[in-house]
Amino acid sequence: MNIQIFGRSSSFDTKKAQRWFKERRISFQYIDLNSKGMSKGEFTSVLAAVKDIDTLLDAKAKGEAATLFRYLGTQAEKQEKLLENPQIIAAPIVRSGRLATVGFCPEVWKNWE
Repeated sequence: MNIQIFGRSSSFDTKKAQRWFKERRISFQYIDLNSKGMSKGEFTSVLAAVKDIDTLLDAKAKGEAATLFRYLGTQAEKQEKLLENPQIIAAPIVRSGRLATVGFCPEVWKNWE
């Protein structure tokens, strides 16, 4: 199992997700959204798994980019805005191959084992 956790060091849910995998001795790769963000391929894979681009926006995100995202019409425009501004992406995003979740979802991760 190849787990990636995209998150922020300041996010409580990111820390809970890391702890959940550590307690089960499941190795994972942590990617900080603020410093590294997501590649276009990673983003496309996550979007295919969650199916709704609006779920990838952090509900607590503030600023011009977050406000503009809410008014963009097409999925391509929204995708571009999220890739340009990884600080408005919801955290954590946990990915295993073609499967992905947004937020703390241990009930889903149990099925990945």
